[in-house]
Amino acid sequence: MTPHAPTATYRLQLQPGLGFAAAAAAVPYLASLGVSHLHLSPVLEAVPGSTHGYDVVDCTRVRDELGGEDGLRALAAKAREHGLGLVVDIVPNHMAASVRHNRPLYEVLRDGPSSPYARWFDIDWEAQGGRVLLPVLGGPVGDELAALEVEGDVLRYYDHVFPLREGTRTLPLPRLLDAQWYRLAWWRLARTELNYRRFFTISDLIGVRMEDPEVFEETHATILRLLREGVVDGLRIDHPDGLADPGGYLQRLSDATGGRWTVVEKILEDDEHLPAAWPVAGTTGYDALRHLDGLFTDPAGADELLGLFRRFTGVTADRGGEWAATARRAAHRVVTHELAAEVDRLTREAAALSAERPELRDHAPWALRTALRELLVRVPVYRPYVAGGVDPETVLTASDAADAKAAFTVAEEARAVDTVRNLALGRLGDSPRHTAFRARFAQAASALRAKSVEDTAFYRYTPLLSALEVGGSPQRPAVTAEAFHAYCARVQRDWPYTSTVLSTHDTKRSADVRAGIAALSQCPAQWEALLALVTEQTARGGAASAPDPQLAWAAWQTVAGLGPADPERLQGALLKHAREAGLFTTWTEQDEAYESAVRDFVASGPCGPPGEEVLRFMADLAPHVRANVLGAALAHLTMPGVPDVYQGTEHSYRALVDPDNRTPARFEAAREPGTLSAEKEALTKTALHLRREHPEWFGGASTYEPLPAEGPAGQHCVAYARSGHVVVAVTRLSLRLAEAGGWQETRLALPPGDWTELLDPGRQFSGHTRVAELFRQSPVALLVRA
Repeated sequence: MTPHAPTATYRLQLQPGLGFAAAAAAVPYLASLGVSHLHLSPVLEAVPGSTHGYDVVDCTRVRDELGGEDGLRALAAKAREHGLGLVVDIVPNHMAASVRHNRPLYEVLRDGPSSPYARWFDIDWEAQGGRVLLPVLGGPVGDELAALEVEGDVLRYYDHVFPLREGTRTLPLPRLLDAQWYRLAWWRLARTELNYRRFFTISDLIGVRMEDPEVFEETHATILRLLREGVVDGLRIDHPDGLADPGGYLQRLSDATGGRWTVVEKILEDDEHLPAAWPVAGTTGYDALRHLDGLFTDPAGADELLGLFRRFTGVTADRGGEWAATARRAAHRVVTHELAAEVDRLTREAAALSAERPELRDHAPWALRTALRELLVRVPVYRPYVAGGVDPETVLTASDAADAKAAFTVAEEARAVDTVRNLALGRLGDSPRHTAFRARFAQAASALRAKSVEDTAFYRYTPLLSALEVGGSPQRPAVTAEAFHAYCARVQRDWPYTSTVLSTHDTKRSADVRAGIAALSQCPAQWEALLALVTEQTARGGAASAPDPQLAWAAWQTVAGLGPADPERLQGALLKHAREAGLFTTWTEQDEAYESAVRDFVASGPCGPPGEEVLRFMADLAPHVRANVLGAALAHLTMPGVPDVYQGTEHSYRALVDPDNRTPARFEAAREPGTLSAEKEALTKTALHLRREHPEWFGGASTYEPLPAEGPAGQHCVAYARSGHVVVAVTRLSLRLAEAGGWQETRLALPPGDWTELLDPGRQFSGHTRVAELFRQSPVALLVRA
């Protein structure tokens, strides 16, 4: 068994409004749910006021705003009194580039490459004349000189504080600026001039060179000490794809922790597997989320919604009408614009490496840059790995190279594609410089995939919003029962202690919102009629029209899943949607007229009388949304793996993308008996207590056995047994089921013995049970052998 493996975890999103003391006060309630561990967001010192903690500034200290190390120890002690352990999130890939708060970075900027901390950060000292570009100014430096002020040994710019290089304090300001180890610059220059690796395209987060053993030891000393002293029991690793050597890092971490339970935030595509050589328990669970969501999505209805989406919006293929074209167009934009600095660094390194061999020389920089872009956009996974997972040889194929060469008009110049591909695949040498290029290419591919798919294409291709989650497959949103069972069997065999999730701090919509939207896949014709009605009502009633049909489509589906919401909340989510899509407004080039039109439309349409029509429509779908909510929850809590329950989701929990889903949690039992919230809480407690009391039924030595239902509605019942002691059954696509005449004589053959229904105490079943009777009170059933 994996050391300290949880039976279930409960995710707490810590922040100044929810620190260690508040978490400790909630421990009795959280223990009553049946989890074994609390899963804490990052606990090390972060930028003051941070609501997430991933912007770490000091790896040696527990965050004061949360209560410091004493507060963490008190939380751990309180948790242990109630039989709970702690799992914490750590961030090895990056730190906040907040100079005034990040002391190691401050010293690097003061002392330059000679600083003992210079090895910490992934800085290209050969670029920018040997200085670090800091894109912090609100305008060109000439326009900001009046705001720059020398005070003692520091340079101030509003809230920013920068160190001064020794001996430069008395220089005139222009000379002083030129004499530093850094270059203060207009924030817009980050896109093309930045010379440090960052997290995706966020210049406020600077990459850390975790491949250096000394950097690993210095940045992990506090977390490892807390593990040794029993304060912490397990780890979640944020964004390992960003590291130069993820496998090496994870091995070093496993050695240092003694193999403690550790999961990694690795995003897997449908046919991709976690590298088998990684010494971890599994992923953070987005692959499970994709299969759970897909199980409750109707494939035929999803196809119909795609056709309706195209008709309603009138979109072309590359602006959202076809997934592959949309994703490729988004990738081209991101690699050309947002990641221009990263591609330029790769271009310089490719040129230097090819110059070492006479047969590879004379590639023009533009040709290498073009080759890099064309190959990067064709990487179909976040990051390829040789040791299990996806082999690079099967990612950057000869066919990909041929397609990439189509961007060239001269065949001889297109040979740059072969050079870059061979460098990326490690075919031209294994020197440290070659290895570094391969790692940097993979790091850029990961950033490109995240920004172009998750943060762009997912906001353009929107036939079914519930399919647009990290690790999702919007072009194939549905998952068959057979595919779900096959996935569960593989997880039980290969990664029995992996984490599984339905909602996280990063999901664009909580599971309950997605459950409501997924119900639309069962009634696309009725949804089409409703859209025609609310569109006509919006126009007739004098409400502000949608600024574009794609935004309107997303707005109406959001209301369907979210339910009643105040305009400000929905406006914030839809403005983020529009900016991420980047079709009419962006984060950096905001179109005020367009965004004002979005606000007006949301207030008078989705949050006005037309929106009430959508709410009435969803009220009629309530039984089917209930089936989706409870079915996904029960499957999540009983399938192979370790379920992670996001704060508040034991009840009805409807939240949109961050920051909406990161508000401080409230811990209290559901107060209204008979509601879906109370029903979901009871289900959650029952399943979690069962896991905690009988871990052997669900752990590494347990079994998973699909149980097919027989009869006219057999495809609507998804059932399985765990270790011969537990049977789980859920209703799939309940609206389609009702339209087809219900369960009729469909039966489920239970394993031998008598079985007690835990969700409806007093009921027992055995043998070939009529499914209609099994689901008489609820669309789900949780049975244990009597």
